[in-house]
Amino acid sequence: MARYAVNPDAVAHVRRLVDTRQYVLDSDWGEAQPDAARQNAWLERHSWEEYARWHLGLTEGATDGTKARYAFVVGDLRRVHRSALIACVYRASEWRHKDVELAAHDLLQHLDATSG
Repeated sequence: MARYAVNPDAVAHVRRLVDTRQYVLDSDWGEAQPDAARQNAWLERHSWEEYARWHLGLTEGATDGTKARYAFVVGDLRRVHRSALIACVYRASEWRHKDVELAAHDLLQHLDATSG
């Protein structure tokens, strides 16, 4: 099973987006999550560093500048989705990636407090 480290740049990015109200509170994450084609199109106009900021997890041992390096996406590449943070908490918890789970949980609590 892959191991993940928390991406501190993503945590800071999500906090900034929440603080500036760049979020979606009610969405179907299965529909809103960017698919491979949308990610590829986005990457044609943005850097890997920008792409990384949308992912709470960094896959240990994977090469920077590849999609395999980044996990636990938190938004649609424009706004943070509450449903994405919930999915991150659930998935990280399910697979026992405790640091990512706690980071996602903390960001979810920050979003709820800010939007509340």
